[in-house]
Amino acid sequence: MTVAPSEPDSVARGGVPDGDLELVGRITTASNATFLGRIDDTEVVYKPVRGESPLWDFPDGTLAGREVAAFLVSEALGWNVVPPTLLRDGPLGPGMVQLWQNADPEQDAVDLVDADDVPESGWRPVFEGRDEEGRAVVLLHEDSAALRRMAVFDVIVNNADRKGGHVLAMPDGHRHGVDHGLAFHQDHKLRTVLWGWLDEPLDSAELEGLARLRLALTGGLGEALEAHILPAEIEALERRCDRLEREARFPGPEGDMPAVPWPLF
Repeated sequence: MTVAPSEPDSVARGGVPDGDLELVGRITTASNATFLGRIDDTEVVYKPVRGESPLWDFPDGTLAGREVAAFLVSEALGWNVVPPTLLRDGPLGPGMVQLWQNADPEQDAVDLVDADDVPESGWRPVFEGRDEEGRAVVLLHEDSAALRRMAVFDVIVNNADRKGGHVLAMPDGHRHGVDHGLAFHQDHKLRTVLWGWLDEPLDSAELEGLARLRLALTGGLGEALEAHILPAEIEALERRCDRLEREARFPGPEGDMPAVPWPLF
């Protein structure tokens, strides 16, 4: 398989302009301090490091740094899973700045439906349960190439918090993943709602992306990640890539921890 090396040091700011960051409002549904901001005429999400709540299971580094690391990995894969993201100063100090995405409110890439309303095609069921009124419901997600790549990405970065609300359905059919502060832990932490391809083989495009990433990790990407995550976490990232390339299929849940995050959305 022939792949082109990625050059993370040359990754452009991806449309995130320089200039003063102005706060427009606070996003109150987020668990950490999260703001809608504006740089010139460009809307961004701003998460200052000083607004992060301490986490016992992610005690090292910053959530902002992990979000930037997730973008660098996304760029190396070549899949545009994570919107352009960088670490820069803002009104409340250094923090993560990410291009705001206008998702399509009429599309749902992940959904919870009545058990009698599961579509016959185009969707992958994850599990069946009961809602607060005791009705049988099914968690499912769409069966699309964009979402498959996001599921592979989550395995690679060891995403511990892929909720349905962290999948942005774009009007053109692309799907962005956001909120990657709980990723890259050296221990297994994968919690996701994207389990619909369990044990299915990876396709050629997914394997090519893995090869691109693995090659990039031997060069500039590995150096760039050192500014955001621990050396042990970079080594664990490399091991996950190697295992996924070797086994070439979607893995299943491991260990005793929950396989899905809570809440689901």
